[in-house]
Amino acid sequence: MNIALPGDTTLMKAAVLTGPHTFDLRAMPMPAPARGQVRIRLEGCGVCASNVTPWEGPEWMTFPTEPGGLGHEGWGQVDAVGEGVTGISPGDRVAALSFHAYASHDLADVGNVVRLPPELDGMPFPGEPLGCAMNIFQRSDIGAGQTVAIVGIGFLGAVLTRLASAAGATVLAIGRRPFALKLAKRMGAAETIEMDDHWSVIEKVRSLTGGLFCDRVVEAAGKQWPLDLAGELTRERGRLVIAGYHQDGPRQVNMQMWNWRGLDVINAHERDPLVYVEGMRNAVRATAGGLIDPAGLITHRLPLERLSDALAMTRDRPEGFLKAIVEFR
Repeated sequence: MNIALPGDTTLMKAAVLTGPHTFDLRAMPMPAPARGQVRIRLEGCGVCASNVTPWEGPEWMTFPTEPGGLGHEGWGQVDAVGEGVTGISPGDRVAALSFHAYASHDLADVGNVVRLPPELDGMPFPGEPLGCAMNIFQRSDIGAGQTVAIVGIGFLGAVLTRLASAAGATVLAIGRRPFALKLAKRMGAAETIEMDDHWSVIEKVRSLTGGLFCDRVVEAAGKQWPLDLAGELTRERGRLVIAGYHQDGPRQVNMQMWNWRGLDVINAHERDPLVYVEGMRNAVRATAGGLIDPAGLITHRLPLERLSDALAMTRDRPEGFLKAIVEFR
């Protein structure tokens, strides 16, 4: 394992996935920003559940990864800018939509960078998942007076619970883990329901809603059963929002029920970088204004050297786990 020496400005440190469950930490040449790019000296990077599958080494995965690859939730301080960059200067603290952020430094197009205000100084800020949550919330069309179920209480589900309750909705938080349900209550959930049995959850929600079920249901787990359950909990002419990242194969849906109830079904994932970055800007404003507290939702902080441990926690979700980040020192 080759590590960049402290004070050597020609080298950066980057994690390289060399095989299933195996990272090598390497010293790499420091990249120079091209025209329209900035270089960020990263403070940290959030660990995304979408990284778990490639880390486990499925047949389609190619090793080794590019240095820093898979990391896309980074934040830090700009330390160099390329030709033609305006509006962002060295020294600015930023979150970025970049794609090699399991490293001490990463490059990003200036349009994919969001400046962090002084109110967020010292706060970890994984901008991409926070922006994702803001965009999902916008597409969910949640408002005052609605009954909203959040199915799956992880980092995303917790943020959505907070946003929906702050918008005046009555939120039913549905999850597997008592720890997560207690957190959802702190985020403003009116009711919490343990996701232990398909039909018992349906009957509890039926009882709480007078048999009408929910105006909006957000599936935030990325698995078949929670998707099945979410459809059952959506009222006639309600909106079913698919926010979970379904990456482990095809899904089946109860199209007969979806047709009968006349559901609006929203796949709330975005791919346009402009939309992602606007969500990140909205997350910055929401955090600076006190609406959400990302630091309070990060339960595990590890050095980059322990990236595999962070991914194992993200997969296994031990007691008290919600979100891991890796930090660079």
